[in-house]
Amino acid sequence: MPRELSLADIFQIGYYWETKILLTAVKLDLFTPLKGEALTVHQVAEVLALNARVLDLVMNALVAMRVLRKEGKHFHNTPVAERYLVQSSSEYVGHLLLLHDAEWNNWGQLEETVRTGQSPVNQHVFETHPELGAKVLTVLDRIGRGSGPALAQRLQLQEAKQMLDIGGGAGTNAMAFCREYPGLSATVFDLPQTLTVTKQCVEDAGLSDRIRFQAGNFHEDAFQGTFDVALMSDILHYQDGKTNAALVAKVHGCLIAGGRLIIKDRFLDPSRTSPAWTTAFAVHILVNTEKGDCFTIEESRKWMEQAGFSAVEELEPCAMIQGTK
Repeated sequence: MPRELSLADIFQIGYYWETKILLTAVKLDLFTPLKGEALTVHQVAEVLALNARVLDLVMNALVAMRVLRKEGKHFHNTPVAERYLVQSSSEYVGHLLLLHDAEWNNWGQLEETVRTGQSPVNQHVFETHPELGAKVLTVLDRIGRGSGPALAQRLQLQEAKQMLDIGGGAGTNAMAFCREYPGLSATVFDLPQTLTVTKQCVEDAGLSDRIRFQAGNFHEDAFQGTFDVALMSDILHYQDGKTNAALVAKVHGCLIAGGRLIIKDRFLDPSRTSPAWTTAFAVHILVNTEKGDCFTIEESRKWMEQAGFSAVEELEPCAMIQGTK
């Protein structure tokens, strides 16, 4: 049985200070000058054209947060900062944190959103800041490479010939699936600006002969071709239930008999109170998309059954569901 929250826990949840300190440090690129170096606050301030007195407060806080280390008057990166927060690192994740910083003001309007039911935005940040969106896609691609092969193996697609990856982003899953199944070809469907990143990733992976691209809005534009399997990974939460039901029905129409639709997303349990991270993510989606939401497996099952899919089954609790045409 989980323990009861203490007053200290309440304060820890309620204070957003450390979050904003870290996001600001990333935005200022504080960690790059410290790559392999031990510098004083005045040296860092000079490199980045910052106020040394205020910077000292921030850097001391980052030491307490275990992101930086301090020896005498000199600061240096911890191994995790050196690995993930220095821009020249091949494992840099700062762009993903910059995305959250770009959404900071939307979170500040949560109270008004709860009062009115209206999201403070009418476009996702990927649409308003396409350059940042492209950089975030590269980070997500790098992170997703670790889970893509296991997902491909889990789905047993030996007989499939044509795959449609809807909202496929950088093509991470399409590439993983094609590597796992030599007889499979894929089409990645996404917005034109996104596919600029996708094409480069696919070319770098040496899979240009097996992965095609279709640019468009999957709510408005038809899917070109007929497919054995379709994947919708982490796209449901960007729109409302009615829109998702229509999209599932649209996918049904482009699958062969016996074709499979696999939906992978962050689903809530039937009570909508867990997983804990997803409950918070649902609020994040509320304030950062026009009509986004998080759904349950049962809601997705209903969309599939209404579209005509049979043998609908939950493949992973609160994570993945599949329907067969």
